[in-house]
Amino acid sequence: MKVVFTGGGTAGHFYPIIAIVQRLNELIDHEKLIDVQIFYMSDSPYDERLLFENGVTFKRLNAGKMRRYFSFKNVVDLFKTGVGIIKALSTLYVLYPDIIVGKGGYASFPTLFAAKLLRIPVIIHESDSVPGRANLIASKFAHRIAVSYPEAAQFFPKEKTALTGNPIRREIAIPMREGAREMLGLTEDIPIILILGGSQGAAIINDAIAQAAPLLTEQFQIIHQVGEKNLEAMQNMTEVIMGKSPYKDRYKIYGYLNEVTLKSAAGLADIIVSRAGSTIFEIAVWGVPSIIIPITDSNGDHQRKNAYAYARAGGCIVIEEANLTTNLILSEINRLMADTTLREKMKQGAQSFARTDAAEKIAQEIILVLKDHADK
Repeated sequence: MKVVFTGGGTAGHFYPIIAIVQRLNELIDHEKLIDVQIFYMSDSPYDERLLFENGVTFKRLNAGKMRRYFSFKNVVDLFKTGVGIIKALSTLYVLYPDIIVGKGGYASFPTLFAAKLLRIPVIIHESDSVPGRANLIASKFAHRIAVSYPEAAQFFPKEKTALTGNPIRREIAIPMREGAREMLGLTEDIPIILILGGSQGAAIINDAIAQAAPLLTEQFQIIHQVGEKNLEAMQNMTEVIMGKSPYKDRYKIYGYLNEVTLKSAAGLADIIVSRAGSTIFEIAVWGVPSIIIPITDSNGDHQRKNAYAYARAGGCIVIEEANLTTNLILSEINRLMADTTLREKMKQGAQSFARTDAAEKIAQEIILVLKDHADK
């Protein structure tokens, strides 16, 4: 028996796939299913270590990105997509998996389209409140559709769509508190602000926080994930901005937060400042009040809609990029930290929004298909 996962080569697509694979492997053992092979098809493996550790074989294929604006790159990428479909057809014909699980993103389209041609059952999962084009197309022939936001359900056939939430890896689902301060070099009794700009970092957030750091560190400690590509520039900038500040050591900059540092930071954070991607679901599970700053030009304006969907649940405050200034982020952090009642309401809102069984539900659907095929 074979299962193929596919998705765009970003953290928001990749890590939920790993979360599903982890639970799927546990169910395979529990159900005593024999010789189940798991594959991941995309234009990039994203994290080869995690694929290896979870017994997933990577299959590379080309995929072109179709932009929503005019660009000559669309012509080139259309050709790439065509080549990708041909490669996906040949790969799937040889493998002939029992099921394909699509996570969305342009890199998933060749595999999902090939699955339709080969009549292979498909399950898709949509992370955002507004679906991407790959999932919208795949929904026409998908066997089952899982969505993270209730708002996304209106775009899909009602009879085969279920609200599951977003799968979260078990490594980071439970925040770590014991020993976390010592590991991160933080002191007791000083509140902690965690800044998450996404896997690539976010320049506009990085700049606003860095400029605010001299004043923020007078009251708070900051853990700031800036993105690996931005690390050196941010270190140089903050060296100048913080100057001879006596609170310089309260500002901790990381290019990337691995599983241990992320769940340690989450366990200590009093407030999280973040983008509006799949990290929202991690923040909700952690139950930490947050300030969400969505990307302005995300496809379908999905980040902005994600942010306001979470705000309606009571889990966050939203700051639009167009309004983001050093003074505003200072003001909002100070306002939130001064209002214990508001923070408690936001914790409750986050916990009501959180869904911890998304990976379980999707993995169970995969198992049902595998067992059905095994019985035939």
